[in-house]
Amino acid sequence: MKLFKITIFQIILITACTAFGQDKSVLKVEKKASFTIGETLTVHSNILNEDRLLNIYLPNGYSPDSLKKYPVIYLLDGSVDEDFIHIAGLVQFGSFPWIKMVPESIVVGIANIDRRRNYTFPTSIKKDKKDFPTTGKSEKFIAFVADELQPLIQHNYLVSNDKTIIGQSLGGLLATEILLKKPDLFDRYIIVSPSLWWDNESLLKFYFPKENSVKEIFVGVGKEGKVMENDAKTLFEKLKAEKNESTKIYFDFLAGQEHADALHLAVYHAFEKMFKAK
Repeated sequence: MKLFKITIFQIILITACTAFGQDKSVLKVEKKASFTIGETLTVHSNILNEDRLLNIYLPNGYSPDSLKKYPVIYLLDGSVDEDFIHIAGLVQFGSFPWIKMVPESIVVGIANIDRRRNYTFPTSIKKDKKDFPTTGKSEKFIAFVADELQPLIQHNYLVSNDKTIIGQSLGGLLATEILLKKPDLFDRYIIVSPSLWWDNESLLKFYFPKENSVKEIFVGVGKEGKVMENDAKTLFEKLKAEKNESTKIYFDFLAGQEHADALHLAVYHAFEKMFKAK
């Protein structure tokens, strides 16, 4: 009985000492607050007949009372769980005064609802029509960007006339379609791993009009298979041959990246080529 009492006492003593030690080493939280890098807007599109979510990154020190105006980078696949956070991070990092790779910019991330519907034009391929029945509505989405989204951003934020679009995969297909059909919507196009195989590569048959105000185009692709790599290279060669004298064009083959991870490094390289020298 005596041994049992001693054992219980020892356990209590050890537990108390342990708890006392933990209390001393654990920091006390004095205050907790949310961490934000911008704003999230819900807007209703009359063109698309649906609500859309926009994630907005605002540069450090942004104030609606300022006289400063900022370039805008429009990001397709701009949901929080897609590409918004890491691309906004690249913009923030690249705009540090000691790096000066990219000017302080506002990033507008367009969150997805149905990217196959919004990023593709109608296809003549029966299997694709069957497998992806919602596809083929890119014309409406482009109208949404041109006639609703850009005016919304211009009205509500301090923005300059400098506009860039970033698109990868099906987003790269859409960015290419805008470039070839409505090039003046943006000043700069960052097109990564574009899905130009869509509709038997019919988009590559469109002529790039010389009468446009496009400043720079970047085409990038990783080690993503013969079709994707050849299509990206063909797009670059086509644009290089058809562009006017004032448009600069760059190509980047990312041999160490695949389709899933090419975007981040490609955008970094695009920022370097487009902005850093300036």
